[in-house]
Amino acid sequence: MTATTSPAATLPNGVTSGQRLRRVLQAMVIGMRPMLGGYWLIMVLSFLGIGLIIQLASDGNDHSIWDYGTQSPKYFSVAIGVTLAPAFFTLMVSLGITRRMFSLGASIFLVGAAAGTALLWVLVYQVEHLIYAWQGWTQTLANPHLFTETSQVGLIFTEFFLLVLSHEVAGWLVGITFLRFGAWKGLALLPLTVLPAAAAELLLVAQWLAEAIASTGYHRPSLAVAVPGVLAVSALGLYFGYLMIRPFGVRPTKG
Repeated sequence: MTATTSPAATLPNGVTSGQRLRRVLQAMVIGMRPMLGGYWLIMVLSFLGIGLIIQLASDGNDHSIWDYGTQSPKYFSVAIGVTLAPAFFTLMVSLGITRRMFSLGASIFLVGAAAGTALLWVLVYQVEHLIYAWQGWTQTLANPHLFTETSQVGLIFTEFFLLVLSHEVAGWLVGITFLRFGAWKGLALLPLTVLPAAAAELLLVAQWLAEAIASTGYHRPSLAVAVPGVLAVSALGLYFGYLMIRPFGVRPTKG
């Protein structure tokens, strides 16, 4: 009996899986760059630029202007996650990209976007600190955080990376459920798809929800538990997203 090779097992023209994955990532970066880069630019201009002008005009109020914008990246990151599957899944699968490779590329992109957003927050806190020190202002933080001073760079990056990643993953699951099951079932599944974000809020207890959560008597676990916990929940969310799209067929274009 002669063994046969599945056409899907061999990539054409000597193309490797690594090269295809790079192309998937390149497409996602190019496609999402206006959305993500535009958001970063707006945040820097509005909170750091315009905020500092207001500070200079009012001789400062001893509060970090940048810290007032700490809620924004979490919820914008949900939008990033929601957009990814509807924007790229059908096109990429139609071009021969496997569902596993699409999910892997999406996971790498979301981790990179979370790291980029966290790094931006670290850098702008430092720039703001230099300006405040030059003006003799006190950089008081308006929200509860894992860090108490903006010099704690590692804790700043950890907090924002974990919160942004978990909210991206929640968005990833929301986008997939709406894409696969439609609007009504997607809405019904929201309590499950937002679990990564909810888990991160409860494990980290940081930013604007911290006081409300603390008022219930709940206290944040140690970072030795919280950090791996958020990473594990986020990884599971990414994997469950793959499980949902694995049997999902590409629908023909209407019209």
